[in-house]
Amino acid sequence: SDVSAPLRRHLPEPSTFVIAMSLALASSSLALNVAPRSGPVKAVAAEPVASKADFAYGLPGNIAPAGNFDPANLLEGTSKSEVYRWREAELTHGRVGMLAAAGFLVQEGFHPLFSADGGPAIEQIPALPPAIWFLMTLGIGICETLRIQKGWENPYSGDGQENIQKLKADYYPGDLGFDPLGLKPTDPAELREMQEKELSHGRLGMLAAAGFMAQEAVSGKTWSQQDVNFEGLLLGGYFSQEAAEVARDAAASAL
Repeated sequence: SDVSAPLRRHLPEPSTFVIAMSLALASSSLALNVAPRSGPVKAVAAEPVASKADFAYGLPGNIAPAGNFDPANLLEGTSKSEVYRWREAELTHGRVGMLAAAGFLVQEGFHPLFSADGGPAIEQIPALPPAIWFLMTLGIGICETLRIQKGWENPYSGDGQENIQKLKADYYPGDLGFDPLGLKPTDPAELREMQEKELSHGRLGMLAAAGFMAQEAVSGKTWSQQDVNFEGLLLGGYFSQEAAEVARDAAASAL
């Protein structure tokens, strides 16, 4: 595509897509099994593991009606640091998912910075000029650097591999200290309620963003370009059958 042409009007959609993919690579990491360095081995106290008495070590998120939802039994025998790392990844992806879902909805009708013919977000990524790619990469890198410095241990510290992909001991998942409007409640009960709301909205945002991208990939249209109505979603099969029968009767009468 012509990079000198005006950028397509859905630029924030691929931007949020790229950010989501980059944060996914940065925050959802795999455990590395690397042989420790030669030398004396320090004794490390065994870390407590999860139990049914304290679901997910007291982290918010077991919200009604699902409650203590762990059908795959992932928490059984899992250490506190690992559960905290999972929650950090969930919150990171949830926040990006909320931004991405909002971008899909808003940019269809409001895009003051860019204007073009639009179309699915995945088709716009190759049309971005190199300067935009550089700025997006720089912005993502700055955000990720600040987040890693806030919550993650230095992987090069220590005598072995114990600090690789490990959160700091005094870091609470998701608490980046970013509250410019002073919205964080001081009451513990109100804070927990706000954390549960963020988790619920983040989980919904991830599903919504994935749904938007899947729908665009399958149909080749954005959500506002779809000719969809509620009755069609519920009774689409019935109407299709009725239309086929009417067309068949009309063809038979014409003969």
